[in-house]
Amino acid sequence: MSPWLAAFGLLLLIPGALGFAILPGESLNHLEITERAILNATVQACRELAKAEGADFTFPTPPFTAMTVAEACGTPKSSKSFRQAITFIILRNIRVDIRHALNASFHFDEEMFFQGRKIITEGIRVIKANNKQDNFEAARQKLGEILHPLQDFYSHSNWVELGNIYPNPNLIRSDTSIGNIAEESRATCRNCDGDDCRNNMLEDIIEEGILTSGYFGLVPIVSTKPKGKCSHGGPVDQTSNTEPKGGINKDTFDSSHGHLHMTAANMAVAATSELLEDIRGAAGIRTFLQMMGISKGSSKALCFVIDTTTSMSDDIDAVQAVTSSIIDSGEGTEDAPSLYILVPFNDPDVGPLVKTTDPNVFKSAINSLSATGGGDIEELSLSGLQLALTSAPSNSEIFLFTDAPAKDKQLKSTVTALIERTQTVVNFMISGSTVLNRKTHSDGELNRISESEAELYRDLAQASGGLAIEVTKSELPVATSIITQSSSSSLVTLLQAARNPGSSNTFSFMVDETIRNPLVYITGRSINFTLTSPYR
Repeated sequence: MSPWLAAFGLLLLIPGALGFAILPGESLNHLEITERAILNATVQACRELAKAEGADFTFPTPPFTAMTVAEACGTPKSSKSFRQAITFIILRNIRVDIRHALNASFHFDEEMFFQGRKIITEGIRVIKANNKQDNFEAARQKLGEILHPLQDFYSHSNWVELGNIYPNPNLIRSDTSIGNIAEESRATCRNCDGDDCRNNMLEDIIEEGILTSGYFGLVPIVSTKPKGKCSHGGPVDQTSNTEPKGGINKDTFDSSHGHLHMTAANMAVAATSELLEDIRGAAGIRTFLQMMGISKGSSKALCFVIDTTTSMSDDIDAVQAVTSSIIDSGEGTEDAPSLYILVPFNDPDVGPLVKTTDPNVFKSAINSLSATGGGDIEELSLSGLQLALTSAPSNSEIFLFTDAPAKDKQLKSTVTALIERTQTVVNFMISGSTVLNRKTHSDGELNRISESEAELYRDLAQASGGLAIEVTKSELPVATSIITQSSSSSLVTLLQAARNPGSSNTFSFMVDETIRNPLVYITGRSINFTLTSPYR
């Protein structure tokens, strides 16, 4: 999938990234192992929830996908957020091979069993704590990080070679024995070459059930493999050229112990599912599903960021009517948000932030706003937006109302990064004042936002997949239908593009039988357009 390509490019720069393969191929990789386990665990969670509620549950047809699992869970509109949660966890898993490529603890190499387990168990505590606080993004981040070493255990250790048919349950517990770990002075492997490496572990290690893992090193790093120990193996592992030569990893079918690759990979899937079940047991089914982006109704927040300076005095009433319409349109539907956030901004103050789950409390907070203060043309619009982005859960919707350019333009890169990280849609409603106020020239002419100043808002809207709509006060209520429909969770963006001013442009997009009620929004000034269909 395309969001992973950037990570792939970085990984290819590291000549020895450890663990199951990253790029797609015949072998199972971290991406597939993680996704399979999440889909399986989510199906089981939804099945248990249906059972508790006395409802019927029908398993989706294998192979599971984010869409079929969300539909089986009775939340088809959650498929997008579920897919995004899976992708985020997978990317954090892959990121371990970028940030900790040569840290043996993150890969269970060099017999670092206690260190590797500590990473996992401490991470589990962080995940459970974040779930209690509904901080699901942080929980997903840590989950991806600890799944990498958990999965690598089965490829890099000899757990499979010892004949175990179930995952090691003690990797997710801090107060139990991991196994009978080889002493530092004990030899574990013999020399091998090619197919001979299928059986390069010493017989007494197998017979006594001694747990070990391979060593790994890169040129020009001098090998620190103790005498008689196993190597990770492979073309970039320089320890495998030191006696005992060879390796024991099962990362791919072509690895030293590649004949055990599927056994190790399937056990990694089972171990990942076991860890997810432990997290689910602590969080509860509904909270676990929220962490995975699955929820009945919408899991997003609806946020309004509103300019309350004096120049908005003619717009506040219209803004209150528009926001009330958006709230009312979602109540009682699957689009109803789980959280409401209000961020008023003035000059020099931003806030106070209002966060509530009650739509009536939210309406009351908005209706109590009044336009006062200010004093210059520019306002702290990006500061207000930044506060909303850091306060709302991922995949939320933000509407920002203002009639002024941004005073805090230096925050653009920070706000853009927050938009990308939280996958939040930001819509800008830029209104023009109809009275002569502080935003006037000395000759009394109305001072509209300049083209370059409006471009800042358009750039941020486009980065988020939202809209930047410039209207007059009288046009603001008319725009209600546009922004109300844009807040629907069932809305899918087929094309979003910016035209080149001063020239004609052609934009094409595909519409098939799965698309219902396609809408085209064209915003800007002095635009002539023609909408054509190849079927006419």
